[in-house]
Amino acid sequence: MSQARVSIFDTTLRDGEQSPGCSMNLNEKVRMAQKLQDLGVDIIEAGFPIASEGDFAAVRAVAAECRKVKVAALCRTSEQDVARAAEALRYAARPRIHTFVATSDIHLEHKLKRSRSEVIEMTRTSVRQAREYADDVEFSAEDATRSDVDYLCEVLDVAVEAGASVLNVPDTVGYTTPMEFAHLVQQVRERVVRDRDVIISVHCHNDLGLAVANSLAAIEAGARQVECTINGIGERAGNASLEEIVMALHVRADRLPFETGINTQELYPVSQLLSSIVGFDVQPNKAIVGRNAFAHEAGIHQHGVINNPLCYEIMTPESVGVPANSLVLGKHSGRHALSLRYMELGYDITPSELDAAYKSFTNLADRKKRVYDQDLISLLSSAASAAA
Repeated sequence: MSQARVSIFDTTLRDGEQSPGCSMNLNEKVRMAQKLQDLGVDIIEAGFPIASEGDFAAVRAVAAECRKVKVAALCRTSEQDVARAAEALRYAARPRIHTFVATSDIHLEHKLKRSRSEVIEMTRTSVRQAREYADDVEFSAEDATRSDVDYLCEVLDVAVEAGASVLNVPDTVGYTTPMEFAHLVQQVRERVVRDRDVIISVHCHNDLGLAVANSLAAIEAGARQVECTINGIGERAGNASLEEIVMALHVRADRLPFETGINTQELYPVSQLLSSIVGFDVQPNKAIVGRNAFAHEAGIHQHGVINNPLCYEIMTPESVGVPANSLVLGKHSGRHALSLRYMELGYDITPSELDAAYKSFTNLADRKKRVYDQDLISLLSSAASAAA
């Protein structure tokens, strides 16, 4: 039985770049886009063309350079926005126009200052206009998770009738919970999509730390495109992390029988590239690509990993492009890890030498946060001198 496929829509260059301190110049965006194409993403959202000349140039350059993937340009539901997006995508091999408008009452009243009926007409007009420029049109209902469900479905239905083939249901402010979001996606599928050839997409933010969980719940409920970023960068607390979503589908295929086109061995290299470009490292304990993701300090864990990595690792470092796991030597480390490190350093020590070195090591580790290789060599020399 073949697995259902989930398309990976990467918005690192657009929403991700909106993360404070994560701006990229034109050459860096093109370099990043090339790496995303090699990674195997299905769609690259390259920018918001009307926002700035820089964004327009970036979309145009990425569209010209990346011919194997779809390249999307974001635009509001206005004639000028749509035309500008279309112009930026003029030379794209596989262009997508991505137009959006808010549907929650709080946005309509305080931001758009538009009525519900006006937003419906804006949706219809803009999607129709976008279809004049491109066959592939995505429509997003901004702040969908705080919108009236009946009204949300009405707007989405109008977008489909006007020619949208992808409907995005964003959790714009990271407000929803997994079961709640799954129910919303299910309603959109049953009330709007029905038997029509339309893809449901989701775009989750991480304000409550639930972006990946919400994305996975939405996939189970029928979403077949997920919008995400490398390292989870993005507005405020960030977007759903691409690497976490992909590896959750990969590791838990028994519960999540969905496939993607991602080459998982490129996940760590692309994460490192982004960090080097924006000068913004991921936190050490970040899942999949953090420095400590495959590091083990506790003695019991180290012993298990030495005997069989699967004791404490649900995926191999190599599967995501990390060279190897790391046994970090600290005050919680055990004899097995210390012995292995000495072997790696070229020392074939006896059990009595190990006992002596381990006693000195634990005393040192209580005083230092991290014990380095030179410390270990010094410990052996001190133990040998004491024995003599």
